[in-house]
Amino acid sequence: MKKKYVYLLMLPGLLFLTLFMLVPIIMTIGTTFFQKGNFTFNGYMHFLQDQYFLNILLTTMQVSTVTTILCIIIGFPVAYYVSRQSPRTKGIMLALAIFPLLTSSVVRSFSWIIILGKNGLLNSSLMSLGLIQQPLEILYTPTAVMIGLIHLFLPLIIISLVGVMENIDPDLVKAAESLGASRFTVFRKVIFPLSIPGLILGSILVFVGSMTAYTTPSVLGGKKRVISTFLYQNAITLNDWYSASVVATIMMVITLIVIGLMTKISTKLSVKG
Repeated sequence: MKKKYVYLLMLPGLLFLTLFMLVPIIMTIGTTFFQKGNFTFNGYMHFLQDQYFLNILLTTMQVSTVTTILCIIIGFPVAYYVSRQSPRTKGIMLALAIFPLLTSSVVRSFSWIIILGKNGLLNSSLMSLGLIQQPLEILYTPTAVMIGLIHLFLPLIIISLVGVMENIDPDLVKAAESLGASRFTVFRKVIFPLSIPGLILGSILVFVGSMTAYTTPSVLGGKKRVISTFLYQNAITLNDWYSASVVATIMMVITLIVIGLMTKISTKLSVKG
């Protein structure tokens, strides 16, 4: 009887997800295989043979990959430090880490325009110090997009890692050190393997979020297209919903492939298998 009640409790949520998420996704994907009533792959072949679209796809993958790697490099030591603090200090630090998520992505993007612009804070500071003679061309480039995305998604990987690292038994670290292991060996043999589940989860969130984000690339990327801004252009500007559906489907397939690969990597690397 208990299982029946559990299923009944799950039913409203399942119905909501089915009606408002699964059905629209299936309908969107289904329309991409039909043109004028005929089954066809022409929509996909057109985009996969279009060099302009392939360049956009490559730029998107590069931006998402670099953003994920930099978030890991920056977030890992921060997460480890936070996880070793007392509960009160940890709560304050996590609140500070989460705070950027409470700010609109539009506001954050425009704040980076003020910092990265030709006459922005960064260029003005570097020129006043005599480190550069001409303003750096950072704004409206993939570099600016990556900076904005790191600011946007870094809290996610910190939270994911802290949730795993705080459960690492400190006695394991002390035991490794008492056996003569250096700090680097302790990190490589104990901390890193036990942190892999949180690392993979955070990486998935950052990569998928970076690949599908629209506001930050739109504001900071300028005319440099990524797949999300290209999709918006087809749907809203050109009113070509068929092409937009094809692009959306390609984006979803890439997302599922990335999640599958990262899950396999997590299974292979995890000490628990």
